Amino acid sequence: MRTIIFSIIILLRSNFTQARHDQFYFSHHQHHHPHYYQTNEPNDLSLWISEQQVKMFSGYSMRIYAIDNGRVNPLLRDPAFDTLMPIIPPEIMSMNFTWTAGKRKYRYHFDHMMSLDEKVLLAPVISIRPKGRIPPEPKQFSVMLPCSNLTSGIAKFTLGLQITRAKGKFLPGTPLRFTLRKECNLNRGGPDPECDKKCLNGGSCTKNKICKCAEGYIGQNCEQALCFPQCMNGGNCSAPAICSCPKGYQGRYCEGG
Repeated sequence: MRTIIFSIIILLRSNFTQARHDQFYFSHHQHHHPHYYQTNEPNDLSLWISEQQVKMFSGYSMRIYAIDNGRVNPLLRDPAFDTLMPIIPPEIMSMNFTWTAGKRKYRYHFDHMMSLDEKVLLAPVISIRPKGRIPPEPKQFSVMLPCSNLTSGIAKFTLGLQITRAKGKFLPGTPLRFTLRKECNLNRGGPDPECDKKCLNGGSCTKNKICKCAEGYIGQNCEQALCFPQCMNGGNCSAPAICSCPKGYQGRYCEGG
């Protein structure tokens, strides 16, 4: 698993400007400082793989940028992007991202989310509205990658993202449309295939025909994402630890008006 994330780190960071590179350092004294640090928070549009996601794979908490202070990483526009990136393994059911518009105003539109082989992988699903305004403060969202549970294999999927400035002009380097690969394994371990189909979000059926849910999900059929503390002010737990807030509220748990 660490090989996967280190490959991503090398590929993405190899395209950063030297200025951004100089803002990071890694402490060799991991016992005391097991993090990459950023000297300044982004003041323009930035999109990165969350620290929690990277730490889950590699043991290190750090950011991997796709858009860095208004600059799109050139790797994302490489026609061979999918062959450069490692295949997303079966145990990874979603990718978590964080973004912020900083001091400027941007709007987004996920205009394309498609699986190229729905016998293996269903179309990706995002945990936020498909279009809207990028928040001024850092906020997390997820891209969920649901396997069909019909057959094993490796399927390609494509994501399309438009980002525009206040006057409708596209951010340089966008729209983005790139392809990745996801591996799915058909779970044949359950005693009842029909029961397995009822267990959602990566859950599996036990010998007692009870759904055993993947981390972050609860419910009889693993249909409900878990947020703790609970989402406030009418917010909806749209993915594990991710609250979708109603209009007029913001914050990790919709706690702020």
